[in-house]
Amino acid sequence: MKKITVLFLTILFTSITFSQSSEKAKSLLDEVSTKMGAYKNMSISFSQTLSNEDAGIMEGDEPPIRGKITLQGEKYNLDYLGNQFIFDGKKLYVINNEEKEINITEGDMGEDDGFIYPSKLLTFYKEGYNFEMGKLTNLKGRKIQFISLNPIDSNSDIVKVELAIDAKTKHIYKLIQTGGNGSKTTFTINTFKSNQTFSNNIFTFDEAKYKKLNFTID
Repeated sequence: MKKITVLFLTILFTSITFSQSSEKAKSLLDEVSTKMGAYKNMSISFSQTLSNEDAGIMEGDEPPIRGKITLQGEKYNLDYLGNQFIFDGKKLYVINNEEKEINITEGDMGEDDGFIYPSKLLTFYKEGYNFEMGKLTNLKGRKIQFISLNPIDSNSDIVKVELAIDAKTKHIYKLIQTGGNGSKTTFTINTFKSNQTFSNNIFTFDEAKYKKLNFTID
């Protein structure tokens, strides 16, 4: 009877601790999303690295992929993987400068493919994940709080997501996404600026401009 009681108390304590950790993690994520979402706009430069130990690909083997995104509400202008993505709130324009091709679709990207795009950083966590507070580390004088996000769907292509948050500024510093094949994709925010002044044309697709440059528009 004593062993059963101890086991029950252990399970109960673990459950309560996990619940508290989950609530703290969710609260911090909401605080980050609210703060960053309140800015009139954001301009972020980032780097992306890929690693997969099982495949012998280590982080740092290849130079990072660099990109930049400017966000204002639902609209964004993203330079990523050699392409430019312009989302005006209704349509997405993917401009492939190398192939001189432009693809136009209704709605935003990354709705169903499971990948967390830079434009989704503030909202992706709100559905489909359980949360847990991770380690608090010191990085060059900055306190970085990690949060683990585990997909509820057991068939998800994503096994785990880790968000690193600057404990002082409440800004996202890094996102690490682990896939089912063991690959890890890491986005690191290198520079962050908010409430910048720029032309609204940054979120507008100039069809005439690209027609003059002989781009194929689909």
